[in-house]
Amino acid sequence: MIALELIRNNPQAIVEAYKRREKVVDLTEILDIDGKRRVLQQQVEVKKAQRNKVSSEVPILKKQGKDVAPIIAEMKALGDEIAELDKELNELTTRINYLLMCLPNLPDEDLLAGGKENNKPIYTFGKKTEYSFTPKSHIELCKSLDLIDYERGTKLAGNGAWLYKGDGARLEWALLNYFIDTHIADGYQFILPPHMLNYNCGMGAGQFPKFEDDVYWIDKKGSDSKFMLPTAETALVNIHAGEIFKEEELPKKYFAYTPCYRREAGSYRAEERGMIRGHQFNKVEMVQYCTPAQNKAAFDELVNKACKLVEGLGLHFQLSKLAAGDCSDSMARTYDIEIWIPSMQIYKEVSSVSTANTYQARRNSTKYRDTKTGKTEFVCTLNGSGLATSRIFPALIEQYQNADGSVTIPEVLRKYMGGQEKIVPKK
Repeated sequence: MIALELIRNNPQAIVEAYKRREKVVDLTEILDIDGKRRVLQQQVEVKKAQRNKVSSEVPILKKQGKDVAPIIAEMKALGDEIAELDKELNELTTRINYLLMCLPNLPDEDLLAGGKENNKPIYTFGKKTEYSFTPKSHIELCKSLDLIDYERGTKLAGNGAWLYKGDGARLEWALLNYFIDTHIADGYQFILPPHMLNYNCGMGAGQFPKFEDDVYWIDKKGSDSKFMLPTAETALVNIHAGEIFKEEELPKKYFAYTPCYRREAGSYRAEERGMIRGHQFNKVEMVQYCTPAQNKAAFDELVNKACKLVEGLGLHFQLSKLAAGDCSDSMARTYDIEIWIPSMQIYKEVSSVSTANTYQARRNSTKYRDTKTGKTEFVCTLNGSGLATSRIFPALIEQYQNADGSVTIPEVLRKYMGGQEKIVPKK
C-alpha cells in the first residue's frame, strides 16, 4: 500500500497520479477518518497520561492514611472511558487500513499516462518468421505431432485445460529445465513453495482484497482461508513478511517453479485458442528484495535475464514499456516481453517484469535496517516471469516449423531431450 503521509500531505497529487492509471479515486473518507483518528489518539494519550499520574499517587496517599476509594472509583470510570475510546480507535484504524489496502500502487513518474494503446516497444529481437511453404498453427502442429491432447484435457478439466503427451511433455519439461538451470547459474536461490496459500499472502502481494474472485479458493473462511496460487510471486514476496533484513543481505534473489492457477477464463476468441490462455499453466518466476537504492539495477537485471532466456531460444519478440494504466494495480513499473505468434499475426506477453517499489513491503511489513542510520526502512520487491511456457511453447512450435511438418528443437533444449534435434510427424 502507499504511505498515508503521502495522502495526508498532498492528496491532489495522489489523485492526479491515479488519473494517469485511468482510475478515479476519492480520498475523502481516508482523510476524514485520518483526521478523526488523530484527534481521538491525542485524547486517549491525554487520558492515559492522567490515569498513570493519578495511579502513581494512590500508594502515597494510602501511606498518608487518606481515603483513596473515590480516586479509585474515578480511575475505574476513566479506565472504562479509555477502553471505549481504544475500541473506537481500533475500528477507525481497521477501516483506514482497509481503504489503503484497496488503493493501487502509484505509477512511476516517467510512465506514459493511459492504457495499452500507449505501451511503447523499446527493443526487438530477431525478425518475423518468413516461410517458403504454407505454415500451420501451433494447434495443427501439436495435433499432427501428437504433442498436446486438447480434447482429453478438456474432458479432464473443462475449457482452458490441455494435456501434454510424449514429446510435448518432454519439450515442456525441457523449457522448464532450461529456465531453472539458467537462474541457478545466475546465483538465484531455487524455491518450491506451497501451492495452497493463506489469505495474508494475497493481501501482502497486493492481489487482495480487489482480486479475490480471480483465484481458486480451497476453503474461504476468514483467517483460515486457503487459495491456489495464481503465480509464484504471491508466495515469494511473502517469504519474509514481518521480517527485518540486514542491509548487507540485500539484494535477495529467488526463483520458483510452480503451476499457476487462475479463474480468468480462456475466451473463445481466435487469439486465445489452444494454450494461449488457460486456467493452469507452468511458470518459472523470479523475485528480488532490495533497498530503494538498488531498485533500478534489480529491475534492469530482471528484464535482461528474461530477454536473454527468449533470445537463447532464438525466438522473435519485442520488449514493451507499459503505460501507467496497463500496469497491474500492485506495480509501479512493468516491461512486457511479447513473443510473436505467426498464425495469429500478433505479439503475446510471455513475461512481465515489474517493480512494486515499497508497495508490497508496506502491506506485509518487510523491512531492512539501514547500516548508516540504524533505522528500519521498507524494502522494494520486484518480480519477473522467467518464463511462462504456455505461450513460449506455441511460439516455438510455429517459429521452428519446417515444410515437412516437423519442428526443429532449439539447440539450448536438446540436452534436455536426449540430443533429439527434431520432432517429426507420427507415421
